[in-house]
Amino acid sequence: MSEADLEARSPWSTLAGVAAVRLAPPPGPVRAELAVPGSKSVTNRAIVLAGLAEGASELAGILKSDDAWWALEALRTLGLEVEVMGETARIAGGGGRWPAGEAEVYIGAAGTLGRFLPPALAAAPAGRFRVRASRRMSQRPIAPLVDALRALGGRVDYAGEEGRFPLVVHGAGLAGGEVTIPGHVSSQFTSGVLLAAPYARGPVTVRVAGGMVQPAYVRITLAMMRAFGAEAEEDAELSEISVKPGRYRGQRLELEADASSAAYFFALAAASGGEVTVTNIGSATLQPDLGFVHVLERMGARVELTPRRTTVRGPEKLRGGFTVSLKAMSDQTPTLAALAALADAPVTITEVAHVRHHESDRIAAMAAELAKLGLRAEERPDGLTVWPGRPRPARLDPHDDHRIAMALSLLALAAPGLEIANPGTTSKTFPRYWDYLERLGFHVETV
Repeated sequence: MSEADLEARSPWSTLAGVAAVRLAPPPGPVRAELAVPGSKSVTNRAIVLAGLAEGASELAGILKSDDAWWALEALRTLGLEVEVMGETARIAGGGGRWPAGEAEVYIGAAGTLGRFLPPALAAAPAGRFRVRASRRMSQRPIAPLVDALRALGGRVDYAGEEGRFPLVVHGAGLAGGEVTIPGHVSSQFTSGVLLAAPYARGPVTVRVAGGMVQPAYVRITLAMMRAFGAEAEEDAELSEISVKPGRYRGQRLELEADASSAAYFFALAAASGGEVTVTNIGSATLQPDLGFVHVLERMGARVELTPRRTTVRGPEKLRGGFTVSLKAMSDQTPTLAALAALADAPVTITEVAHVRHHESDRIAAMAAELAKLGLRAEERPDGLTVWPGRPRPARLDPHDDHRIAMALSLLALAAPGLEIANPGTTSKTFPRYWDYLERLGFHVETV
């Protein structure tokens, strides 16, 4: 079993230190109407924007997960006043300055925070900040972001291995200008630069080279920047984005629910022949993972979408026999890989090479764990093919990856007694995931 990155756990974690959970499915199809927690992507963008803003912000509907905890704790460490009441965060922004002046900031395994915070620190007029990450986050690439900040006049040094955390960021301001960022690894590098761009001394133009994975998340970034008062222009392909100098202003926002989390419940409905309605996410969202319901339609599910609600009804048997690009919603690669094993023909997933560099190598991890269940999966550089089969119960290793853990849990529908090791890893984005499964009729036993 892979070692849990316990450094990434926060006080909002659940099941920390629990070896495994054993799952038994409900006696019939999964039927439920439920609301899912707030969006990780929206929450962490909003927290950084509120920290940069002039005046106070009130963010309702935050996702209370490890990643959000470390984002809020980072603002506290940097000297800002942060109050959390239930699922609402109140943040007194620093107006582009960080009162602590000099600080060591810990970001856990929060990939969004790791790409969003260094630019916000570099844009400050003063200060010296050491940014440290968990073991796994320290293995993930950060050089494209550092190179972009240096090109804009920022002062960022590596405090250890070149291209990796920890970083030392000097608050010397950003001059502005033009910068080119590779788009094929992560859109978060582009979003990070954009979030800080209004605080540069001159206009910032970001050019994206090589095409962008998951451009929808950059659109989310731009929409939220505008909600805080930024002025930006972009072309239709997001290959060039320009931001004018300015200041964010504190806001009161209701943050939307997480489409990525909702996808697991849509998948359960589809795979069990049941029906699930998620009451707080619908076609009004910019989050690309809601598009997963259209993949489920290809597998025989029926889908009803309204601006704020989504319902998925499953078929008698999932259909396979197709190839699909998940480039726009690559977080659902593990989800579809698990469902494919329950379909009537193989499913091939393409254009997701970048998920090899997430919390785990998600392509290799899914292939390895499906094999433990007696299922056939074949890796390729940019995806994998999964063949149908009859999964047998086994203890599976989620490779300390929240999305692998939640995707593998779906297979308990066909393999009663399936065990997921290190279940606390879901706290990165969905601490109460196992409670939700129990509400849907699963038996969840800690072992």
